[in-house]
Amino acid sequence: MANRPDQQDQAIAGDGVQPDRASSRPDYWFPAKRYGWGWGFPLVWQGWVVFGAFVLAIGGGVIFVLSPLGPFVFAGYVVALIGLLTIVCWLKGEPPRWRWGDDGAP
Repeated sequence: MANRPDQQDQAIAGDGVQPDRASSRPDYWFPAKRYGWGWGFPLVWQGWVVFGAFVLAIGGGVIFVLSPLGPFVFAGYVVALIGLLTIVCWLKGEPPRWRWGDDGAP
């Protein structure tokens, strides 16, 4: 007996088993901080790559920006990097809001 197309789709999708709630929520790279506003350290490898690139860019800036161009240009460089990191956190992190510990929010 041949499989119907809908049976084949169920087999491909995991034999019709419903996904659990944890896998159906968005995958955030950066969690929201428990206290205050903003994000904490990364949760997944993609976030660690972004964070590592940020740290390396700051270190590279010390060598290639601070030494030859001076502290004011370096300060602008760091502000630009912080802005880029904030944009990535905004797009790939939990929505930010003021938090005051375990306030029962999801």
